[in-house]
Formats: sequence, structure tokens, C-alpha cells
Amino acid sequence: MRIDIRGRSVPLTAALLDHTEQRLRIALTRAGDRIERVVVRLGDANPAQGVGARFCRLSVMMKKAPPVRIVESGTDLYAAIDRAAERAGRNVAIRAGRLHERVRPAMPLAVASSRGAAADAFRN
Repeated sequence: MRIDIRGRSVPLTAALLDHTEQRLRIALTRAGDRIERVVVRLGDANPAQGVGARFCRLSVMMKKAPPVRIVESGTDLYAAIDRAAERAGRNVAIRAGRLHERVRPAMPLAVASSRGAAADAFRN
């Protein structure tokens, strides 16, 4: 699973990057084999006003499924990241479960083919 984190008008410190990556890996670990990429956008909704609502946008790209998109905002960016990661984990698990339910079981193979049965009947 590849995680791409970008910031808009928010300084991406090492602590913020580590926190974001750790939360996403924990939340998405169950469906990690079905996830191709996670795109994270962190930013300030109103950068001109100084401290305001900050947002975390997640896009989780899954194999053979439409992406899961989550947006969370609040004054605390770390809390918004936590909420977004938790929601993404739930939504990805639900979507992975739905994908698993759609898989049709294989049809059992016939023991003898129709040609073989006709040949056996002709020989007797």
C-alpha cells in the first residue's frame, strides 16, 4: 500500500507525517492487500485568517472497486486525521466485504462427461 501525503498551507512536519501514516496503516491493515494507493491532502480551509478549520481529505484507491473518499475537518488537524482514518477503515472494510460477497463459487465439475457416458452405454 502506497501512501501519498501532501499539504496545502500547512507545514508538513515529520511528526505530522508519521502520525498520518501510522493511523492509516493501522486503520487499513485488514484490507491492505486490496488497496493500491492512499492519497492524503491536508490543509487549512481559510489560510488568510490564520488558525481556522483544517481539513484532511482521503482517497483510497482499491483494486477492482471505486475509490473511497473521506473528508474531515476541525480546528485540530491531528483529530481530523484520526477521524478520517477511522472512517476510511470502516468504509474500506465494508466495500471489501461487499466485493467478497459478489464472488461466485465455482461450479463442481461433472464426474463423467456426456460423451464418456454415451460411449460407455454403447459398449454395453
